[in-house]
Amino acid sequence: MTFATSAAVLALLQGAAPGGAGSFTPLLFQFGLIFLIFYFLIIRPQQKQRKRHEEALRNLKRGDHIVTTGGIIGEVVHIKEATKEGVAQPTMDDEVTMKSAESRMIVERGRIAKIVSASGETSMAKGAANS
Repeated sequence: MTFATSAAVLALLQGAAPGGAGSFTPLLFQFGLIFLIFYFLIIRPQQKQRKRHEEALRNLKRGDHIVTTGGIIGEVVHIKEATKEGVAQPTMDDEVTMKSAESRMIVERGRIAKIVSASGETSMAKGAANS
């Protein structure tokens, strides 16, 4: 790089940002815009999905068909809810007894990946098939 070229580049840099503070405003605006895009396209939908999943787990009842995070498919037989101050409240630490084939196992409510079919849906489907 020659002296004339480096001097021209230096002059352009000095002329582009007199004072230096003005060049950060567009950069901060761009970062803010990128964060908003990530929030509305990625973070917010994941939060909504997590809330729907937790609500479905709180409404879990006997007879529901579930899949655990380990991939075990079974049917809910019993739910032992943790008591807090004498009141039973559904939490993610509750013990759920499930039946899978000839085995029964206990899993935490929070370790259930999805509810395949609720007991009410199963009985409605059987009733519709018989009609």
